[in-house]
Parts: sequence; structure tokens; C-alpha cells
Amino acid sequence: MSTTAVPPAATPAPVVGALLAALPAGRVLDDPDVLASYAHDDAEWAPHAVPAAVARPRTAEEAQAVVRACLEHRAPLVPRGAGTGLSGGANASEGAVVLSTEHMTDIVEIDGSERLAVVQPGVVNDDLRAACAESGLWYPPDPASSPWSTIGGNVATNAGGVCCVKYGVTRDYVLGMQIVNGLGELVRLGRRTAKGVAGLDLAGLMVGSEGTLGVITEVTVKLRPARAPEHTVAGYFDSVVDAGRAVAAITAAGLTPSALELVDRTCLEAVDAWKNMGLAAEADVVLLGRSDAPGAAGDAEAAEMLAHFEAAGATFAAQAADPEEADALFAARRLAYPALERLGPVLTEDVCVPRAAVPEMLGRIQDIGRRYETTIANIAHAGDGNLHPLLITPVGDEPARRRAQAAFEEILADALSLGGTVTGEHGVGLLKREGLQREQSPEVLAMQGAVKAALDPHGILNPGKVL
Repeated sequence: MSTTAVPPAATPAPVVGALLAALPAGRVLDDPDVLASYAHDDAEWAPHAVPAAVARPRTAEEAQAVVRACLEHRAPLVPRGAGTGLSGGANASEGAVVLSTEHMTDIVEIDGSERLAVVQPGVVNDDLRAACAESGLWYPPDPASSPWSTIGGNVATNAGGVCCVKYGVTRDYVLGMQIVNGLGELVRLGRRTAKGVAGLDLAGLMVGSEGTLGVITEVTVKLRPARAPEHTVAGYFDSVVDAGRAVAAITAAGLTPSALELVDRTCLEAVDAWKNMGLAAEADVVLLGRSDAPGAAGDAEAAEMLAHFEAAGATFAAQAADPEEADALFAARRLAYPALERLGPVLTEDVCVPRAAVPEMLGRIQDIGRRYETTIANIAHAGDGNLHPLLITPVGDEPARRRAQAAFEEILADALSLGGTVTGEHGVGLLKREGLQREQSPEVLAMQGAVKAALDPHGILNPGKVL
């Protein structure tokens, strides 16, 4: 399937005129050169087209007007946050309107007594976390893209992150939201209270729905108190399999680190080449663990993690004495994906397997890379079994691209064979649709299709994605 963007029709689609009439000046983009920059998210391997228009509302009512214009003209509507997604969930289709929330950036409220925040969907994850910190509060979900990704996109994909091994993913923090549904109605879902079981959990249903059930215009999230400083440990390993054994042992011992991340040499060298951070280690794999248990308990948990590192074959293991050094290691982990993109097109995996199966899955990924002659770099939220093999191909090398795509599909199959899932946090989008059909039964897929048909009866909301 071609992934080349196609230009929009020379004559503007009727929906463009409707949008221009319905929204204030400057909200609608229709310049072909500008539209091309909204054609796809970071999953550029997935199919995409140049949209007919991009609408950038600033209020919920303006977003509602966009949905109603698309309903009137039966135009596909693709919600988009910062465009950092890795599954093609925000990729435009021909004739589509992209609804970008990039200007919906208000932090409406931070309530310290109720420990909640109300934000528009375009608020950047790290900006919310910084604002909460000023009130002694903390918003835990922290995808590697947190300096750039938005809360609306995080909700749409049910994003995870580094500390989610202990604190859970985005769904665990969404209390309620305001959306525009597939009928153009502006409605509120969920609650603001700490507890509540009135009716079906429609807000929870929206989390992870990737814009196929509604357009998010506001999100209410719960917060936690600021946590204690973390204790960071690092271990160097000669193989990803040895590092995986350390992960499995830590899980089996009942430890719950606040982070347990894996980064291989390919990733660290790419970050060094880009940012000159001097972090490339004398090891094939680095395992980074953290404990935020208070006081002596944190030291004890860190020491126990180190013991498991050493027992699994670490060639070096130590607790970081310098907080800046520890933060630099985790910064390198976050920079791995954009650093690797500089080497060539990157096809990103997102499989998740039972934690006991992490060593086996990492070994299979290595074998797949060798058999398909494909460079595969590895980063992982290893503590919860969420692995991100990154398949890298030279620019313009079509045979290498085909081999990488075949390797991608085999990795999905192996994850399923080990009792895993095809996506742990990036979403299905376009890249994992066939994988979803392999993972879930026809009956379950039909149930999801029935929900989609009920909430989006005219089929305009991100059509062709997920199901």
C-alpha cells in the first residue's frame, strides 16, 4: 500500500466553504503547502493523504461547529493533537477535515483540595505536570513524548509512559470529559467526584478510542500528591536477553519500581550522535530502574534491584549518586526515537507481553532482526512488558522496507503467541488493524463495531482507523 501523500482536489470541497462560514477568521487552513504538514502523524509508514482542510478551533463550541459542518457534507473528520502518534491514528484520508486541537491550550482549573485538573485537549503533557507541581501535585502518566504530546492525544490513545509500571496509564486518571459526539452534540461524560458509578462509563469508553467515537474538547483528570525524590539504578548488560531476565526476576520478587526502562546501544549511540551527551555505554544494553519509596525504603528497593541486575549477568551495576546524571540517562531514553529517525525511516513496534515472557520476546526480536537483515533498536517500558522494537531502514531502500514490514508482522505474531497484545500504548490506528483482528475474536470486534455505529451513525469520525 502506498504511503505517498496525494494532493487535494483543485476545486475546494463544499465542506471547506462551510467551515470558513462557521468559524472566525484564521481558524481554517486550506493552503496546499500547509495542509501537507497535517497529512500524517509520526507513523509515516502508514497510508495518508493531504486533507481538504485543517480546522483549528479554540473553544468547544467551535469544535462542535466543525463536526456539524462535516456532518452536513458527510466529510471524514480526523481529530489531531500534536501529531506525535506512532500508529497512524491521526493520518488524514482524501477529502478529510483534520480538526487540530493545537490552539485549545487552556489549563482551566487545578483544584488542590479535590486533587483534579480540568484542561483543554491541546495542553502539552509536561506543561500540565509543571503547573500541577506548583501546587504540590503530580499528574503521573508520562509518555516518552511528554515534552511534546498533548493531553487530548494521550487520552485518545490511552498513553502509558515511564512511571506507569507503578502508577498506571492515562485511563486510570481520567475522571470525565466534554466531547462532541457523532451527532454534533456537545456533551459531558464522567464526573468530578472521587467515586461515581452512575450509568455506563462512557468517559472510560472514550479513552483509547482514537477519535473514532467523539472529539474531545475538555478533560478532567485526577492528580496525586507530589512524590518523594527517586533513587536511580543502572545496569549494563551484554545482551537484551540478560537484561530481560533481570526484569523478570524483579517482577517475580514482588518489587514495584517507579520506572524500569531498557535502552540498547543503538539507541544511546544515536542520541550521542545527535545531542553529544556522552552517554554511550560500554555495554549492549542499559537497564534503568527507579524507586520513589520514601527514605530508607527507597534505598532498600534500589539495592534489591541492583542485586537482581547482578544475578542476571550485569557487567556493571550501581546506584546513581548524582541526580543530574540520573536525569540525563532518562532524558536519553526519551530522545531515543527522534534520534533514531535521523538514521532513516523508523517503523515502531508497541507490543506488550507478560513480564515473565520479556526475556523470550527480546530474544525473538533479535532473531527476527537477523533473519530479515533489518536493524532493530530496542527501547522498552520493560517493567510492564511493553517493548518498543524500532525497525530502521536506509532512505530509499525498498527491499529493506519490505523486509522491515515482514519483520514487523512477525513480531506481532510472536507477541500474541506469548500471550501478549499488539499494542500496549500507541494505539491501533492504521498500522495495527490487521494485528487487532488476529488478537480479538470476530464476536468482540463486532461488539466494538456496534458501539461505533451507535455513537457515530454517519461514520464521519476518523473512519478507517482501529476497526
